[in-house]
Amino acid sequence: MAPIEVKKIVCIGAGYVGGPTCAVVALKCPHIQVTIVDVNQSRIDAWNDPDFNLPIYEPGLVDVVKGCRGRNLFFSTEVDKGIAEADLIFVSVNTPTKKSGLGAGFAADLNYIELATRRIAEVSTSSKIVVEKSTVPCRTAESMRTILEANAKPGCRFDILSNPEFLAEGTAIEDLFAPDRVLIGSLQSQEGLDACAALANVYANWIPKERILTVGLWSSELSKLAANAMLAQRISSVNMLSAICEATGANVDEVAYAVGKDSRVGPKFLKASVGFGGSCFQKYSLNLVYLARSLNLEEVARYWYAVVEANDYQKNRFAKKVVDTLFNTITGKKIAVLGFAFKADTGDTRESPAIDLINHFLSERARVTVYDPEVQESQIMLDLTDYGAKPAEPIQKAVTVCPSALEACKGADAIVVVTEWKEFVNLDWQSIHDTMNKPAFIFDGRNILKRQELKNIGFKVVSIGTGDRL
Repeated sequence: MAPIEVKKIVCIGAGYVGGPTCAVVALKCPHIQVTIVDVNQSRIDAWNDPDFNLPIYEPGLVDVVKGCRGRNLFFSTEVDKGIAEADLIFVSVNTPTKKSGLGAGFAADLNYIELATRRIAEVSTSSKIVVEKSTVPCRTAESMRTILEANAKPGCRFDILSNPEFLAEGTAIEDLFAPDRVLIGSLQSQEGLDACAALANVYANWIPKERILTVGLWSSELSKLAANAMLAQRISSVNMLSAICEATGANVDEVAYAVGKDSRVGPKFLKASVGFGGSCFQKYSLNLVYLARSLNLEEVARYWYAVVEANDYQKNRFAKKVVDTLFNTITGKKIAVLGFAFKADTGDTRESPAIDLINHFLSERARVTVYDPEVQESQIMLDLTDYGAKPAEPIQKAVTVCPSALEACKGADAIVVVTEWKEFVNLDWQSIHDTMNKPAFIFDGRNILKRQELKNIGFKVVSIGTGDRL
C-alpha cells in the first residue's frame, strides 16, 4: 500500500515528551489535527489554562502553544475519542524504573505502555499507525504488536514504529525546531516501510529529509538508550578527571577545553559538575545494564554500571567536601542550596543532584534553605520526603524553601550552588556576604561563578576540579 496521508494525530501522554513534541508538530503542520490526551484532569486543565500557566516550564513552549491551541492543537481527557479518530497515535507515557520485582532498580516498568496498547486495540475500529515515543527497552515494539494483533477487530491493521525523542530539557523547543536527526524505526516489510514513510512525511513539513533517518525497529529502540548512556559516560569521565585535578592542582576546565579541541572528541558534555540528573542518563544507563545482564553479557553490564557508580561517587565526594571544609561538622549549621532542578531552564527535578546533597546534609543534622526560580515548594518537599533519607526532625522544620536567593542565603554558614541558573552568576554577592556567618563559604557545584570576584569580596570559594586551596 502507499503511505497513508496523516490527517489526525493523537498523543497519549501530556508530559515532558508528548506535550512539547506534539505542540510543535501542530505548529508546523497546520493541516493536521493534533490532540494530546491524558487521564490526569489537572494536567490537561493546566495545558488549557487561559493564562497559559502550562504544567511544564520550557523556554519557547508558551509561544508554540499560543500559536496553535484551539486551531489544530487540542488537549483533552477523552482518550477513547482521540484514539478512535486518529490515523497516527504517539504513545508517550511514563516508563519509570521498576521499584520492585524482577529487574528492580534497573529495568523499565512497561505497565503504562501495555495499558495504552490494550486501550488502542480495544477502542480502534480502523487501521492505525502506532508510534513508540516513550523510551523503551529493545523489542518492546514486538510486545506491542503481539497485543494489538491478538485484540484487533476485523479490518483493523496496526503498524508499529519507533520514534525516540532526543530532546534536552531547557532547549527542547529549539531541538524540535531544528533537530540533529529524527529517527524512525520500522519493520522492513512493505507495510512497515509505508508506515515509516507516512510519519517521515509529517516531519518533512519542517525538517530537511537528510535529517530524517529510517532504520530497523530494534536499532531505533537501542539507539535511544545508547545515545543517553554515552552522554552520561562523557559526563562521568570528566567528573572523574575533576577528582584528579583537585588532587594535583590542575584545572578541569582547562583540561576539558584542551581535550575538547581534539576533533575526534569534541567539546560537548565535558563540563565538570556535581553530577548529572534528569530522567534519562541514569535511567537508560541502568536499562542497558539490565539488557546486558539478560543477555548474559556481564562484562558489558559492569562497564555501563560504572558510569552510574561514578556519578554517585561525584555527588558523595562533593557532599563530603562541604562537611570537611566546614571544620568537619555541619550539625546545626545553615546550608543554603541554590537550585533544585536537575539543570537550568527546566522545572524538572527527577534524579536531581540537589535531592542527594540535601539528604546528605540532613543526615548530618544541618538546617537547609532552598531557592529555585522554577521549582515549587510542594515539589521540593515531595522529592525530599519520597526519595530522601529521614532527617533528624520533620522535613518541614529541617528544610525551608525561600522566595529568593538573598533570603535563602541570609545567615547561612555556606552556600551550595547545584543548578546552573544564570541569575546565580549575577546575584548581589556583596549583600549576600554581609548577611552570612563568617567565614562565608561558597561551594560551586557547576563552576559557573566568578571565583576571583567572590574571593575579593571575602568568600571562601570551593569549585569542582580546580585544585583551589582556601
